[in-house]
Order: sequence, then C-alpha cells, then structure tokens
Amino acid sequence: MEKSYTETFALRAPMCDMSGQWRPGAVLESMQETAGDHCVRLGIGRPVMDSLGIAWVLSRSRVVLNRAPRMNEVISVETWPLPPRHLFYPRINAFRDESGSVIGEAASLWLLMDLETRRVVNSDVVLAHLPDTADMPAGIPLGAARPLSGEAETGTFMPPYADFDLNGHVNNTKYLDWTCSALGHGTMAKRRVCEFIIGYEREIRPDEPIRTELVRQGDQFSFCGFADEKRCFCVSGRLAER
Repeated sequence: MEKSYTETFALRAPMCDMSGQWRPGAVLESMQETAGDHCVRLGIGRPVMDSLGIAWVLSRSRVVLNRAPRMNEVISVETWPLPPRHLFYPRINAFRDESGSVIGEAASLWLLMDLETRRVVNSDVVLAHLPDTADMPAGIPLGAARPLSGEAETGTFMPPYADFDLNGHVNNTKYLDWTCSALGHGTMAKRRVCEFIIGYEREIRPDEPIRTELVRQGDQFSFCGFADEKRCFCVSGRLAER
C-alpha cells in the first residue's frame, strides 16, 4: 500500500483569486482531490464507497500557508492518512513549490457518512484498505475553530445550486469562498487568508437559507453560518499582507 500520494500541477486561473494568488477554496479543492485519488489507489475509491452506501465527509480542517503561490507556479500536494481514532480518520497534507520547499501544511479529520441515514458510521472494508502510517509525520496540530467575541457583521443568503456536490450537501471547499466574499473586496485586495481552521458541524442541504456572522479583530476573523438557529460551520483564521 502507498502510504502517501503526491499530485503536481500548475496553478491555473480558476484556482486563483483577483490578485492572482492561490485561492483558499482551491487549496481545499486540492486537498479533496488528492485525498480522493489516494483512496482510489488504496482500493476505496468512489465506486467502492457507493457500493457500501457511504461517503467521506469532513469534520474539521486546518490550513497554514507560509506564502501564497501565484498563477502558473508549479505546486506539489502530498497527502497521507494517520491511524484512525475511533470514528475519525485524520489526514495530513504538505504543500511544496517547484524547488521542493514546503510552503504550507494542512491537517484534516474525516468521517464516514451513511448516505441513506446521513449518520456517521464505521466500515471494516475501509479500515482494511488503509496503510499502516504510524511512522509517518503527524503534521501540524489540528486545533478547533472558535467564533471571536465582538460585534458581528450579519447576513443571510441561499447557497446556490453550484455549491452542492454528489453527496447532496454544500461541498466542504465552498465555505472558504463564502468567507472571502464576506471579508469583502476592500480587505481581500490587500490581505490574504494565511491560516484558517474550519469546523463542519452540520451539513447544509438544498433550499436552506443561511444566516452568517462575521467578526473581525485586527488580523484575526471568524465567520459562522446558521440554519434554523443551529450552527452549521465555523471558520476562524488570520490575515496577512499580500
């Protein structure tokens, strides 16, 4: 079994923001795609998961970018799972530039969801296909997303059709696009999201209006979304100069 898997690609325009730098949502997309491709190579790709009636879903992610690579740069994304913890499946990412220098790291916690009951389950089939990675680097500490105290900027919107995925809920990568949109052009033109933690607390299904709360404290921010007064997600992060 391959303990780790690496994909290398050039940053294209759809992966970048208005400043030509790697978009935070696209960073999450690279993590999702490399994890999915690694699972295929391990024998637990989408067709196998569909036959079992289960799907991978994210519980939490943390990303730290030491710098923001620009369009046309060649980036390598390496990923490897860590030993499961009860119902949680940790996964680590390392982001490198063309010289091999590490420009960022990520850690995430995945769960298995029963597609019919929408409940968290476990699977002996999945466990049997995971490599022994007890000797692999543990990566950055995951931490938890926490809302900041202070006056919140509030909003309400309906998630668009394009934000939903094959699992019937808002895709994990979309929440950082929402966050950057909430921070606004004035902020994002001068600042970039250099670090964030996102907690996925409740899946968002179609036709659910979302109420949002954005709090800013200097370079720090938090952005949370609620449906029926229940918190669905929380993003906490830090900004840096572009």
